Amino acid sequence: MAKFIYRMQSILDIKNKLETQARMDYAAARMALNEEEERLEALQERKAGYEREAKSLLRDELKVREILSNQTAILRMEEYIGQQKLQVSLAVTKLEKEREKLREVMQERKTHEKLKEKALEEFRLEENAAENKMIDELTSYTYGQRRKADERHAE
Repeated sequence: MAKFIYRMQSILDIKNKLETQARMDYAAARMALNEEEERLEALQERKAGYEREAKSLLRDELKVREILSNQTAILRMEEYIGQQKLQVSLAVTKLEKEREKLREVMQERKTHEKLKEKALEEFRLEENAAENKMIDELTSYTYGQRRKADERHAE
């Protein structure tokens, strides 16, 4: 039996490599998003700490300089949180782009795998047809030889 060789195997190999790369890019984008979200959470926790400190400053002896410093810190944290929310949204956008790219690459790879499966099935059908033809020819030859032998014995 002949060996099956897929003509476009190199293309399928490239599609597999592209999919692996797209998976890695997606994972990197996911990690970047997680880092940005962690930074945002840390900033929000820091702001909450300043707000708790502000409440305690207002309960105790009034220290104007510390209260003003605390209010400035809270305002600055709000700015940082706003900037960090922008970074998170950019990371989400990048993640979505990478997800779409991965989906497209996976779809292309699956298409080529289906083409390979169809080519393999056609190859098997052709091999079976050739094998059946060979068996028919061998049977016809064997039958013809027996018939000649029987005719010789009959004479």
